[in-house]
Amino acid sequence: MRAVGSVPVRIVVAPDKFRGTVTASECADALAGPLRAAGHDVVVASMADGGEGTLDALGGANRRSTVTGPTGDPVEAEWRLSGRRAVIEMAQASGLALVGGAEGNDAVAASTYGTGELIAAALDAGARDIVVGAGGSATTDGGLGALRALYPVHRLRGVSLAVACDVRTRFVDAARDFAPQKGATPSQVRLLINRLERLEQVYLDEYGVDVSNLERAGAAGGLAGGLACVGGELLSGFDLVAERLDLDALVDGADLVVTGEGFLDDESFDGKVVGGMADMAAHLGVPIVAVVGECFDDADERIATVSLTARFGRERALAETAELLAVVAADLPAFAAEPRNGC
Repeated sequence: MRAVGSVPVRIVVAPDKFRGTVTASECADALAGPLRAAGHDVVVASMADGGEGTLDALGGANRRSTVTGPTGDPVEAEWRLSGRRAVIEMAQASGLALVGGAEGNDAVAASTYGTGELIAAALDAGARDIVVGAGGSATTDGGLGALRALYPVHRLRGVSLAVACDVRTRFVDAARDFAPQKGATPSQVRLLINRLERLEQVYLDEYGVDVSNLERAGAAGGLAGGLACVGGELLSGFDLVAERLDLDALVDGADLVVTGEGFLDDESFDGKVVGGMADMAAHLGVPIVAVVGECFDDADERIATVSLTARFGRERALAETAELLAVVAADLPAFAAEPRNGC
């Protein structure tokens, strides 16, 4: 490892979004700018784990389609087509943000029909390799809406359909674990559990696919399980993005990796960007530091951490995120020589 101080080092900046404040690319730019100005060799790789930001991480949008939003209103959804490869973010068509969050959502009626319409648009445009980012959903319909929009589903024959998931949740557990975050009351959660249980049998009868114990089938309210019934391969969203960006080649030989996200907690190490980056950095023997908005669950004991909330207070951390990221960037090269916790 090269000396740190006035001597430049090679730094890979690969953060996730800070939800509600800055995108992954905005975060990366805020961190990378001061590091480059200080003379360091900086490589930027804006990351995602299958949720919002996956489209940007894999090249950004160059297409737009009008589809059915989660509660029935038309929405303009961006997606990407490059050659015969398409990238779709279900949150663009069926996302919770489209209805103003949990308070504006109809947790029972919310449908993935628009996501199916986006996949159909990609097929009609000639795509044969489709990535669907499954995260940020308003829905718990088990993907039934998407399958209805894709009918007849034989059009997916011979198509590579990769579903990038940010959770390992089982199909029925999607209602119990995540529907409350989408505005569902306790009685609605019970209704959604019953509906997903019935849908498991429907999928087994109609497609011969048992989604009940399929890891990741509960991603995006069960959309992942529905797409698995028509040939979708359920993958770790982080691993998929990392592979397509050839991230291990970027990290190998670096002096420091800088990652980050808005809230660091135990879940950050279960299929999310920070945990994936930490594992990769450890495997390649590269020091890593996470710049985060706030720490929970003593997660800063698992990775060297700089917390904006701890350093500047929660109000400033939320209101001035990009500016504060640039401020802390100057301190980061020291972690290449002596990693330490900063929360």
